[in-house]
Amino acid sequence: MAKKGETISLVDTFSEFKELKNIDRMTMVGVLEESFRSVIAKMFGTDENYDVIINPDKGDFEIWRNREVVADDALEDENLQIPLTKAKEIDSDYKIGEEVTDEVHFADFGRRAILNLRQTLASKILELQKDSLFNKYKERVGQIIVADVYQVWKKEILLLDDEGNELLLPKTEQIPSDFYRKGESVRAVVAKVENKNNNPKIILSRTSPVFLQRLFELEVPEINDGLITIKKIARMPGERAKVAVESYDDRIDPVGACVGMKGSRIHGIVRELRNENIDVVNYTSNTSLFIQRALSPARISSIRLFEADRKAEVFLRPEEVSLAIGRGGLNIKLASMLTEYTIDVFRDIDDVDEDDIYLEEFSDEIEPWIIDSLKNIGCYTAKSVLALSPEEISERADLEEGTVAEVLRILRAEFEEE
Repeated sequence: MAKKGETISLVDTFSEFKELKNIDRMTMVGVLEESFRSVIAKMFGTDENYDVIINPDKGDFEIWRNREVVADDALEDENLQIPLTKAKEIDSDYKIGEEVTDEVHFADFGRRAILNLRQTLASKILELQKDSLFNKYKERVGQIIVADVYQVWKKEILLLDDEGNELLLPKTEQIPSDFYRKGESVRAVVAKVENKNNNPKIILSRTSPVFLQRLFELEVPEINDGLITIKKIARMPGERAKVAVESYDDRIDPVGACVGMKGSRIHGIVRELRNENIDVVNYTSNTSLFIQRALSPARISSIRLFEADRKAEVFLRPEEVSLAIGRGGLNIKLASMLTEYTIDVFRDIDDVDEDDIYLEEFSDEIEPWIIDSLKNIGCYTAKSVLALSPEEISERADLEEGTVAEVLRILRAEFEEE
């Protein structure tokens, strides 16, 4: 009875393990059989003459050995053969050449065999669990999930999903102002799933444009229903984003639907993204118009496209230039990302002082990268630079004081000569 109890206990142990690891019944039966066969093969050199029967409903198993009846003096392998004398003890009708099938109790193989089985089974279940985790999350790439913070490290956060699976949120995939403590819930999108050396690694992201898209799908029913489509997204995580949307129903204003009454729909997204400012614009296949909308809130006077180079020259009134560029150049960067065009901003020639000179005219005296730095802060002409103090130019354009002094000297000299 002890032997039988030991074997049943063995199966019960792994039956519980199966429930914990959420492995389906048929797979577990296969793993159990494979594990028994692996141990038998190690002990006897082969498992081909064994039948392993798993009874999941009863929670036990049976092992039957098939051996050929041979003459007592012809016995060569006790595992594959049985002497005629012993065969007749089982049934007096057995004859040489026939096959005898008798039940084997696994516990008779000894504690070492049982230990070996446990280790083999545990190893196979771990592999199954890893495969299951990889396949589960491979299908969920691009979906939002909610997980709890388990451990916070310098370069990443370890999270656990509702089944206790480990997920990673790297620092590079966190919004700069994100801050989490152990036990807090985190909402993120599954960015990618790696499986190096059968060691699955699930990487989450809160900075991905896909995360922003999924949030819109959750908050705006028309997007979820397919009445409005998000065509393009450009993000500077935690700072600002631009989203281009299009409606398939003329009665629906896609921008208004996404923003909601008094901003009700977009506010939840903004809060989730740590107050990231979100501009929603109407998408159009008209490139010029799309670039104009992407540069919102600035209003442009005219635009010149160079489609072969995917470049655009945009002309604006002087007071609109800083709006087009945005704080730290953020607006124009996002507009370029959204439209996939390199955008250069110029002051409208009709609004420029006739005596003023574009900075490009000084390219033989001032290095191009310095001119670009000045243009990035909205200074496209000599007088627009001279209108600023040296300290302001140095701080905003990130130029050294000596460089600024030399630029101002060159620009002043041009007007003094005149």
